[in-house]
Amino acid sequence: MQVLRAVVETGSVTAAAGRLGYTPSAVSQQVAALEAQAGTPLLERVGRGVRPTEAGTLLAGHAELIGGQVALAEAALADLRAGRTGRLTVRYFATAGPGLLAPALGRFRDQHPGVGVELRLSEPDDPLAEVAEVAEGRADLGLVVRPDAPPPPGVDLVRLLDDPYRVALPPDHPLAGREVVDLADLAEEPWIGSEPPGPCLHAVLQGCAAAGFTPEVAVECQDYTTAQGFVAAGLGVALLPRLGLAVPHPGVTVRPVRGPEPARTIRAALRSGAPRTPALTGLLTALREAARPLGGSFSAHPYGS
Repeated sequence: MQVLRAVVETGSVTAAAGRLGYTPSAVSQQVAALEAQAGTPLLERVGRGVRPTEAGTLLAGHAELIGGQVALAEAALADLRAGRTGRLTVRYFATAGPGLLAPALGRFRDQHPGVGVELRLSEPDDPLAEVAEVAEGRADLGLVVRPDAPPPPGVDLVRLLDDPYRVALPPDHPLAGREVVDLADLAEEPWIGSEPPGPCLHAVLQGCAAAGFTPEVAVECQDYTTAQGFVAAGLGVALLPRLGLAVPHPGVTVRPVRGPEPARTIRAALRSGAPRTPALTGLLTALREAARPLGGSFSAHPYGS
C-alpha cells in the first residue's frame, strides 16, 4: 500500500521507483499483487503516466493513515526500548521502603522520568508473596529477604545488601553502656519477639544458636515500632534489623551485637527469562546504588548475584 501511495503521489511508476529505491519492475509487481488482493484495478494509464482509480484513491488514503500510525508505533517502541516510557510493578516489604526503596526511586525518576512505577506493599505474614508475584509475571521486581540458597524456580535473585540486627535495650539496662554487646550476654534476658515465621526470624534464631542459646520470648509482636515500645517499657530486649530502626524510639538504646552479628540478606527478585529492559535495568542499578551507603555490595554487572 505504501508503494501504491508513492505511485499516486508521483504520478508514475518510474518516479515512485526512484523515491523508494526500487526498480520500476518491482514497483509494478507490487501494484499488480495489491490489485489481485483488492480484486479491482487500482491504477489506469494516462499518457506516459498513471492515475489512481477510485479504489486506488481510497487505498492510497488509507496507506497514508497507516503510514502515520506505523511511524507513531515505531517512535513509541523506540521510547520504550530506550527506557523513556513504560511501567514497572514492584513488590516490597515495609522496612525496605524508607531506607532502600525510596532513595532508589528518587535516583530512578531522575534518569527515567517517563517510566511509571507501581508499588505494592507485601503482607508481613506472607514473606514469599514477592517471589510468587515475580515468578508469575504479576510484578517486574520484588524486594525479598532470602538466605544464601538456590533461587526458586523461575526467579533470579540479585544480592543488594546484608541488613545487620541491632539489640534494643532499655536505657537503664546494664548492657546499655557498652559500645558493642556480645550476643551470648542476652541469653538470660526476656525477649520481645518481633519477627513472624520466615527468613527474618530464621536469621535471628540462627545467630542465637551460634551464640549457644535459644531466646526466651516474653512478649510477641510482629512489627518493630511496637517492639521498641515494649523494650522502652522494660518488658525485655529485642533484636531489630537496622532498616527497621529508621524511626528510633526515644526510650530505647540501640547497640551493635557480635559473636555473631545476625543479618538478613536483602535481594532483588526478577523473573528468569524476562526481557532486561533499560527501565528494569535502571531500577536495579538504582537499588544497588542506594544499598551502597548501607553496606551493600555493588557489582559492575547489573545482574550479578
